[in-house]
Amino acid sequence: MAEQRPKVSMTFHGPVTGVAGTVEGDMVINVPPQPAPAASAAAQVSAPRKILFLAANPQETLPLRLDEEVRAIQQALERAKHRDRFQLIQKWAVTDNDLRRALLDHEPEVVHFSGHGEGDFGLLFAGKDGNAHRIAGEALSRLFALFAGNVKCVLLNACFSLVQAQAIATQIDYVMGMDQEIGDLAAQKFSLGFYDALGAGRDFTSAFQFGCNAIDLQSLPGYLTPQLLGKAVAM
Repeated sequence: MAEQRPKVSMTFHGPVTGVAGTVEGDMVINVPPQPAPAASAAAQVSAPRKILFLAANPQETLPLRLDEEVRAIQQALERAKHRDRFQLIQKWAVTDNDLRRALLDHEPEVVHFSGHGEGDFGLLFAGKDGNAHRIAGEALSRLFALFAGNVKCVLLNACFSLVQAQAIATQIDYVMGMDQEIGDLAAQKFSLGFYDALGAGRDFTSAFQFGCNAIDLQSLPGYLTPQLLGKAVAM
């Protein structure tokens, strides 16, 4: 409903000269209320929730079926009842520079890394020569501290990534990592269950549980491998 503004009255005393000539006496002009400007359509539509998918499979590492995983995520979001609320951004063969720039450029709410992890040695990103560049958990924690205002969830879908998840969890509300090796199919199922639930309007904790259950429903080992940590997670 348009905002109602009060009428404005202007009173003139004495002769007033206008188009009709000079009028003697007082004249009152009532200015009708003007409707408030309508909000633009763009302002009425909330910005989409951005999911940044980061893939890294350096040359000397075991090939992963990351294309199948991202396809499963796309399908989960495209069929979701809240599909218009999400935007999936993909970055492949990600280097340390790509990671920082993608976070700066897109300001995502969810950051999803798929690739290899080596426990205390770090997550494996692509180096300048295409070989692996390892980034330790503490360095990732310091990076995500700079983006804590917009990043709410980090999902590390990589083997032995719990060490990095624990470090990042000191800065971010919800962080998911794997406490041991996880197979390709189990990793895909976790992603599918997680984004099915997120697209249906569930919160991050519930979406995590759906991801674990998706592994279990497939009768795959490792449904207890994903771990949920973070500043907003009750311990």
